[in-house]
Amino acid sequence: MHQQTKKSEKITVQAIIAAGSQKVWEYYTDPEQIMQWNFASQEWQCPRVKNELRVGGSFYARMEAKDGSFGFDYEAVYDEIRPEKFLSYALTDGRKVQVSFEEEGNQTMVTITFDSEPENSTDMQRDGWQAILNNFKKHVEES
Repeated sequence: MHQQTKKSEKITVQAIIAAGSQKVWEYYTDPEQIMQWNFASQEWQCPRVKNELRVGGSFYARMEAKDGSFGFDYEAVYDEIRPEKFLSYALTDGRKVQVSFEEEGNQTMVTITFDSEPENSTDMQRDGWQAILNNFKKHVEES
């Protein structure tokens, strides 16, 4: 008997950030900034980030629990980059992620669409990614 592989779904999260797209883009792509917001809760941290922001360039982030109980590497390669507008990348497991930045007046709508992974429920994944995006919004708006 072979196991049926769970088909990945597209999951979308969004946030409206009270800042222009130039600042939002910079905070989303600068490794020093990413380490300040790239986690879903205060029990987590992102101590290392490398970002080669070019098509074919790689992205790496180390995500870990502050108590050292768990951690993982988040790695991807960029497929498309349009500064202050859009970026897309493929994770090491082949899943795709697209991020758009739409400036509307003095705020920017950030929309992230990603392929789900089979280990966790789509609700859990959506909640986790939304929490990280909300943390990003808070970081940008408080800086």
